[in-house]
Amino acid sequence: MTKLSVNINKIATLRNARGGNTPNVLQVALDCERFGAHGITVHPRPDERHIRRSDVYDLKPALTTEFNIEGYPNPEFMAMVLDVKPAQVTLVPDPPGVLTSNAGWDTVEHKSFLQEVVGRFNEAGIRTSIFVETNEDHIIGAKETGTNRIELYTEDFAKGFPKDPENAIAPFVYSAELAHSLGLGINAGHDLSLENLAYFATYIPNLREVSIGHALISDALYFGLENVIQMYLQQLHIASIAKDAL
Repeated sequence: MTKLSVNINKIATLRNARGGNTPNVLQVALDCERFGAHGITVHPRPDERHIRRSDVYDLKPALTTEFNIEGYPNPEFMAMVLDVKPAQVTLVPDPPGVLTSNAGWDTVEHKSFLQEVVGRFNEAGIRTSIFVETNEDHIIGAKETGTNRIELYTEDFAKGFPKDPENAIAPFVYSAELAHSLGLGINAGHDLSLENLAYFATYIPNLREVSIGHALISDALYFGLENVIQMYLQQLHIASIAKDAL
């Protein structure tokens, strides 16, 4: 079954809005693991408007599932990741002030830079994933950087899904097939939700991991965190059964 990594940035946003340590980011992460999540994702940004560097250092020794750190590989981010040594680092091309990740890498234009970054993480034994859109050249370019995986940026799928799911998912199916043929692992994330997750995971071949934060934490306001994690896991289980039947 595709693994679920819970992005806890929104928990940190809520904490930072008031100051203090409520909600407790570390405790929420541990609870997510206890409720069945296969991993924890954080995306520390330079302004620390949600996840702080101190959170990253607090989380690493306490977590028992996979720890995934997302971010733009500036020198400070790279130094932190190399020091913490998470299971996975996901490289995103976010400029410092962006509200949320809104584009994948142009791996052709930034090939040399990404090769150097990926090389350093690979030498440290950290699995790398590069955030990309459904662009054939960029997926081929990702392979040439030496990365282990790509993460498909799924906003376009989420936007198109309500009206035309078959058309919305088609470029993602092709991209996943291409990536797999190149020997790349496939992750996915951005705007995946209870409404579209099962469909996406059913039809995307060789999907190893989804990273979900905003929708999952928003759903938890209504259903509770434990229930919501089980609901998302159920969607992935449904997808696993449906995929076997295809």
